Amino acid sequence: METHSNTSHPPNTSDPFGRDEEVAKIEIAVLSVTFAVAVIGNYSVLVAIHNTKKKTSRMHLFIKHLSLADLVVAFFQVLPQLCWEITFRFYGPDFLCRIVKHLQVMGMFASTYMMVMMTLDRYIAICHPLKTLQQSTRRSQVMIGGTWVCSLVLSSPQYFIFSLSEIQNGSEVFDCWAHFIQPWGVRAYITWITAGIFLVPVLILMTCYGFICHSIRMSIRYKSKRTQVFGKQSVSSVSSISRAKLRTVKMTFVIVLAYVICWAPFFTVQMWSVWDQSFNWDDSKNTAVTLSALLASLNSCCNPWIYMVFSGHLLQDFALCFPCCQKIRKSFRKEDSDSSIRRTTLLTRMANRSPTCSSSTWRELQHSPKTDRSTPANT
Repeated sequence: METHSNTSHPPNTSDPFGRDEEVAKIEIAVLSVTFAVAVIGNYSVLVAIHNTKKKTSRMHLFIKHLSLADLVVAFFQVLPQLCWEITFRFYGPDFLCRIVKHLQVMGMFASTYMMVMMTLDRYIAICHPLKTLQQSTRRSQVMIGGTWVCSLVLSSPQYFIFSLSEIQNGSEVFDCWAHFIQPWGVRAYITWITAGIFLVPVLILMTCYGFICHSIRMSIRYKSKRTQVFGKQSVSSVSSISRAKLRTVKMTFVIVLAYVICWAPFFTVQMWSVWDQSFNWDDSKNTAVTLSALLASLNSCCNPWIYMVFSGHLLQDFALCFPCCQKIRKSFRKEDSDSSIRRTTLLTRMANRSPTCSSSTWRELQHSPKTDRSTPANT
């Protein structure tokens, strides 16, 4: 996304093409932690989904591909940026520069629109529940496949914008830089990226959640009326289904909220830099640009832990990958089984006794000859 240069540091006084090494060390540390947490978290989610014994749902399918998209962001956006910060300049051929820039933006498109598709799926499930019965799995697969294809196509302009070139004529210092038609090219590029990856998806997400909240409110009103007329038992099964759907809606809402918090400052600074003529890159690189870029990279770390919190069984399924956790769970299962057997045996013995604690059972009393109370007993 940086169009002026790869680095986000002002040149120092001794070297016109240098950088602030202290800030660079902080960026390297943050990006290293971000990359490690993102890879471990998303890989854990994929392992948990693979090992789960529950039936794979559409939400599992979307979570799986959103984790894959976040891994693309980690390996092809965070990791190249980390290497770039370490080496300061891009050391590689021209085709590698173009490929890296293409994959960086492709990961952003894929992660964003996979989240949009997940929200649309929740919208269909809540607002149009009958449509979920009509080839819902096939529709989800089409949505996911279309997201990957569109992300690949929408990020293809990167091949024509970025190239390995001199950062200044005659400097003999090369870097992977963008070239735009002056004076409107850079504005058009930043505005298009901001609209495609942030503004349009957020507008779609807000619209979907508006309809979802309206549908949930109407559903609650309808159920409360049925409860008043027929009693709680008439809607107990419907309420349990609604709670399951509401849990997935809450999960997707938290994912969207984390996305907006992480990416809004970054796109705000980018738009500010190209539309405000008084913006000075050298004065702001150490503050707004650097912090916004680091905050944006944290988004790929947040999603897997959100999945784990709202889908508790995924965390359990991942924990079962470790032998020690399997032994602990087996021991708890054995204790629960033994206690259950003891409770069942005790209740059976109590139920088989008569009210007078005699050895006769209720079953024997039921099948014994009944005494006619209207006739006096023989003496």
